[in-house]
Amino acid sequence: MEILNYSAEHEKFRKRIRSFIDKEIIQKADEWELNRIMPRSAWKRMGDKGFLCPGISSEYGGKNRDFLYDIIITEELCKADSICIGLGPSTHNSVIIPYINTFASEELKKKFLPGCVSGEIITAIAISEPNAGSDVAAIETTAVNDGDSVIIDGSKIFITNGINCDLVLLAARNPAVENPYKALSLYLVETGTSGFEKGRKLNKMGMHMQDTAELFFSKCRIPKNNMVGGEGKGFYMLMEKLQQERLIAAVWAISAAEYILDKTLSYYRANKEIQKSQSKLFTIVEMATDVKIGRTFLDKLIRDHIEGKKIVVEISMSKYWITEMTRRVANSSLDLFKENAFLEKCPVVRYWQDSRGMAIFAGTNEIMKKIIAKELQF
Repeated sequence: MEILNYSAEHEKFRKRIRSFIDKEIIQKADEWELNRIMPRSAWKRMGDKGFLCPGISSEYGGKNRDFLYDIIITEELCKADSICIGLGPSTHNSVIIPYINTFASEELKKKFLPGCVSGEIITAIAISEPNAGSDVAAIETTAVNDGDSVIIDGSKIFITNGINCDLVLLAARNPAVENPYKALSLYLVETGTSGFEKGRKLNKMGMHMQDTAELFFSKCRIPKNNMVGGEGKGFYMLMEKLQQERLIAAVWAISAAEYILDKTLSYYRANKEIQKSQSKLFTIVEMATDVKIGRTFLDKLIRDHIEGKKIVVEISMSKYWITEMTRRVANSSLDLFKENAFLEKCPVVRYWQDSRGMAIFAGTNEIMKKIIAKELQF
């Protein structure tokens, strides 16, 4: 069932990134997992090979490729021995860079985008706070105008690429504006700016090689020109780009589910004892059916998104359902691996650990359900 029209050039690109992963990533994944971070050198290599910011125009060092290249990069990296190998780069490529490319001034684009393409600049998006997760209207970090500067005060938590980042897309509010939806603005803050400090690298139950950190801002003074889009437009920009962010989160999840299913099928075919059990065969059939349904639905949404359709509710459904389905598939797979599932070398263990956090990304699944319920007029 072909829903997405991948061209010969798309497939050639997919083969190229698979070759890159086999030669330069798979053999290092265990080391990165142990060190709990993917090194900056890996980002630079991805930039050198054209695997960062594929949609950016040649004016800023990119290739001006279509969105299917983002999808290919995300899928292949998420199947490279850990979901989180794809999480950092695809957050950079498909979540953060679109804000800069769409809303930033020409001055900011010329300053930052070439480095984002080359891998010399790693980006992070700082929205979540200790008291404000999915509810962006509750953000407490403040941005106060002071002449040609803006002074930032506050903290952020659970920031993807938080340790490696050179540039942070930050959401902060003007405390003088009462309406929380009109108080938010987006700013670019460079690492090394006085008053900006990176906190500890958070130790998570999974996604170990994905650096996740706390960020702190204390009288952090940045140029007012570092504002992305207009003042007070932050909430509306976030709402516009969340559709793609949640779509990418669903791509992470379906890629993980497909990887788990593939490894489970290989194990089943090589194990004569398991093949004697009809119940285990039925479990695999159920897994394969779930994965196929998720992939078919998601590919339709990717096509609709590329065509510019407003599919906020459908993407909320896919993000919620596919992330939960991936967790079910991971659990079922470990049951089939039996005692081998207790060993770190089991190919599914890392994905089981990594999949636990996917229900939180891009808005929790509870938020997705609230969006869907609103559409159903409840």
